[in-house]
Amino acid sequence: MGSLMDIDRARTFLEIVHTGSFLKASERLHITQTTVSARIRTLEEALGRRLFVRTRNGAALTAAGREFERFAQSFVQVWERARQQLTVPPGRTSVVAVGGEMSLWNPLLLDWLVWMKGNCPEIAIHAAVGMPDQLLEQLRTGVLDIAVLYAPKLMPGFKVELVEEERLVLVRRPAGPQESVAPDYVHVDWGPRFAGQGGFGPAGFAEPALKVDFGPLALHYILRTGGMGYFRKGTVAPHLAAGDLERVEDAPEFPYPAYAVYPEAAGARRDVEEALRGLRQVSP
Repeated sequence: MGSLMDIDRARTFLEIVHTGSFLKASERLHITQTTVSARIRTLEEALGRRLFVRTRNGAALTAAGREFERFAQSFVQVWERARQQLTVPPGRTSVVAVGGEMSLWNPLLLDWLVWMKGNCPEIAIHAAVGMPDQLLEQLRTGVLDIAVLYAPKLMPGFKVELVEEERLVLVRRPAGPQESVAPDYVHVDWGPRFAGQGGFGPAGFAEPALKVDFGPLALHYILRTGGMGYFRKGTVAPHLAAGDLERVEDAPEFPYPAYAVYPEAAGARRDVEEALRGLRQVSP
């Protein structure tokens, strides 16, 4: 393989693996299902092996397909890497592309950007913000070199490393002289792990009047209108110190670690190793 057409076939193959369906892959790639089938058929003819078995629920990999997955992944990643390296700015030696969930950019990944500027000024950075599934897909296809996530899925060919041992704590805006009723509980969707641990259940809350899937929005809402909710300890620390917020006594804390995910082959690249070293340095 080596042409643009081969890249398209490899991407199509990986999209079917990711979605488990020829139809879903066609929707994600914005091409017809006939085109998807034709690309896979051409790939199977070139390899002399069946890669998928059609099932009632979609498509399942054959043994040959499972073996080919890592090669396809490496091929697409190498292509994307080559494309990125052609955009290296003058005076820089390489580009490292790092993506993270929105709430991880401040302060962790912002601190990391500052560290990289001071310690590895020769490395250019492509920084991306995204949802977990989107970041993992970009990692899988080589658009990203490192993704920093709260609850990454394990993927063949990738390493997962703990970078931040964060905790979620319950805080509220201090009650004013006119506030005699209990503050409203604002539920932040911190993902299935938090919900599985009971989320707001152990703290004895009724069904919350407001649910938010973005922590900073809920935090600013509480700072302006009052109320309480669970937030990352590092995020609320300045507000606790300033007296804008206070901890709710006897409320349980929940672990909320963050992880760096990167290809197993990344160890061969000095720039990615430096980026990972920086993440280890700035983590609390």
